[in-house]
Amino acid sequence: MQFSPHVPGALVLEDATPASLTGMAVAAPPGTLERRYTLALALRALAPGAPLIAMAPKTKGGNRIAKELESFGCKVEAASGRHQRINRTIRPAIFSAEAQASLNAAIADGAPRLVEDLGLWSQPGVFSWDRIDAGTALLLSALPAFGGRGADLGCGIGILARAVLASRDVTLLELLDIDRRAVSAARQNVQDARAHFHWADVRKLTDLKALDFIVMNPPFHDGGLEDRALGEAFVRQAHRMLQAGGKAWLVANVHLPYEAVMSSSFAKVELRAEQGGYKVYEATK
Repeated sequence: MQFSPHVPGALVLEDATPASLTGMAVAAPPGTLERRYTLALALRALAPGAPLIAMAPKTKGGNRIAKELESFGCKVEAASGRHQRINRTIRPAIFSAEAQASLNAAIADGAPRLVEDLGLWSQPGVFSWDRIDAGTALLLSALPAFGGRGADLGCGIGILARAVLASRDVTLLELLDIDRRAVSAARQNVQDARAHFHWADVRKLTDLKALDFIVMNPPFHDGGLEDRALGEAFVRQAHRMLQAGGKAWLVANVHLPYEAVMSSSFAKVELRAEQGGYKVYEATK
């Protein structure tokens, strides 16, 4: 049974029946709030005596997992291998009052919430979950008013989508993200009949096409490591999804060489903004 929020179609760990699972392996996320939340949910879902393996790179939270599990009342055996810290434990038969309080706090701290500074719903673990990242802010400042049918690739919690839908000339906007939590937050933040939501891997899409415009702040990390192929795949998908004359607006870090793949795919590529280590391009099919 797969529970990852980054695997479209996977089960939702929050919905797992308490004490129902007979074992679990967790690739623990790097963020403290998200990691403690995930470990607490895993322990809640496991039956008493069921084994739990939790691992992460040593430099990305792996060295902290043992103490976090111990705070939940677990006895932990830890070992290292291939730059990972691997922690093995057994779900306690009974959680002490202190351990149960720690579990409850971890679940509350990592749950979806309304971020007051944004006035939007989000959740720890989602990209830039409690602030507008600098790249998105620069893209927002450069975007024109759109019209027709479009898509937001890697929509996050819906910040770009809200700006796009401010134009009454937009008739439809497809919001897509590989992170289930982001899509769930976007549904709450973008309550507009023109918005359609998809928990999906943008790289594997085949059914969306003939769009008038696309906006995107493509990811360039996979598993915590830089992967430029991710953004390049987004560019190629944008080209495939647009109709002739359609526009793709993209923001990226200045060190990422997306110009080559854009120039090889699109009829025209223009730099529209550059600031603070980011650049915004408009590409026309």
